[in-house]
Amino acid sequence: MGQCQTGRHWAKAKARAKRAAAAAAEPQLKGIVTKLFCRQGFYLQANPDGSIQGTPEDTSSFTHFNLIPVGLRVVTIQSAKLGHYMAMNAEGLLYSSPHFTAECRFKECVFENYYVLYASALYRQRRSGRAWYLGLDKEGRVMKGNRVKKTKAAAHFVPKLLEVAMYREPSLHSVPETSPPSPPAP
Repeated sequence: MGQCQTGRHWAKAKARAKRAAAAAAEPQLKGIVTKLFCRQGFYLQANPDGSIQGTPEDTSSFTHFNLIPVGLRVVTIQSAKLGHYMAMNAEGLLYSSPHFTAECRFKECVFENYYVLYASALYRQRRSGRAWYLGLDKEGRVMKGNRVKKTKAAAHFVPKLLEVAMYREPSLHSVPETSPPSPPAP
């Protein structure tokens, strides 16, 4: 009798593991497909060559982005057309990455005027601790993150909702939670 119960126990455990594996393959995160309109008058656009810029035209499919939550008030911005992730490097330059990395995470916060700001979750000013923000200048060019101030129009975005979608979680197990080591002081 003990042998039979043990067999049933293993069969149930195996079935639970199979259901859990199937659930893991299903999309688990609710995010949005959106256009990001900057207060400067441009829509954020990811070009096929990997560059990022602003465009005044809202008809381009390259202006569609997936905002995928990857933490509490932390999102990743993925081009809906190309599948590339927006990322900010250690120099504050915005670039397009085909893979999800720690540089692809942005803190999303609503400013006093109800515009949304996107700050690098990994990098900030070394001395002051001021965040590095995603921003577009008056010509629609991407600005270096360390040059964008949160009070300026360059950093203010309005996400224009296109649809709500479900996403698989990006592979976070390979993304470090800590910031990179600081270089030695001079």
